[in-house]
Amino acid sequence: MSQVPAADATLRVLSHLAAARGPLPAASIATALDLPRSTVYHLLAVLQEHGYVVHLPEARRYGLGVAAFELSGGYARQEPLSMLGRPLLADLVDRVGESAHLAVLHGRDVLYIVEERAPRKPHLVTEVGVRLPAHLTASGCAILAALPLQQLRALFPDDSAFVDRTGKGPKRYRELREVLIRASRDGYASEEGGVTLGLASVGVAVRDHTGWPVAAIAITFAGGTPEETFALALQAGLAAKELSRRIGGHGADRPRPVP
Repeated sequence: MSQVPAADATLRVLSHLAAARGPLPAASIATALDLPRSTVYHLLAVLQEHGYVVHLPEARRYGLGVAAFELSGGYARQEPLSMLGRPLLADLVDRVGESAHLAVLHGRDVLYIVEERAPRKPHLVTEVGVRLPAHLTASGCAILAALPLQQLRALFPDDSAFVDRTGKGPKRYRELREVLIRASRDGYASEEGGVTLGLASVGVAVRDHTGWPVAAIAITFAGGTPEETFALALQAGLAAKELSRRIGGHGADRPRPVP
């Protein structure tokens, strides 16, 4: 039980609005959070006064305001994912002896925000600040597999959305869906030669407190047996789970052996 119930209720209201697909009526917020309607109206009024909530009078609904957006901008500027993820990746590389990286989705690309290179391993293209087509990377497919189908379809509306690098990897939506269904089933995504011929990767999504895939941790290696690939996926999954915990999330996908 929180020792500051007003603050707890306020944060619950904001989190509920952030997780919703659109503005909500005050009554539905009160019902979902099991709070008195009068309390919810008072909280919404204060949040509206400070710009964290906007009231849509015609629709009789409330949505997030500009101040909430500014919070997300501050979060991005402080780069907590990079700061929290870097020591985890360094430990991961020490354990497995392979290079690892942390990436976030940016449109149809993944943007690499941390890279930890293992000694005496091949140079990779996944340096910090580099963007690659998400559908060709293990980190990208791990994130894409956790997105709603409507958003996935919006990102890849037709075949022109599929960029090719090496001749490998999905080239149309149906092929991508097969890759993502497999990733959802296995708890991790994998690719071989889609980014660089002769190299393979496994990736596991990092989820926030709503279950949303905010990033992915991936390991790149020279390929191996299914058992070796799964062993690396397990290690990536452990790192992803810990990063999720550190950002207040509920966990990460759990790699499962394929029969």
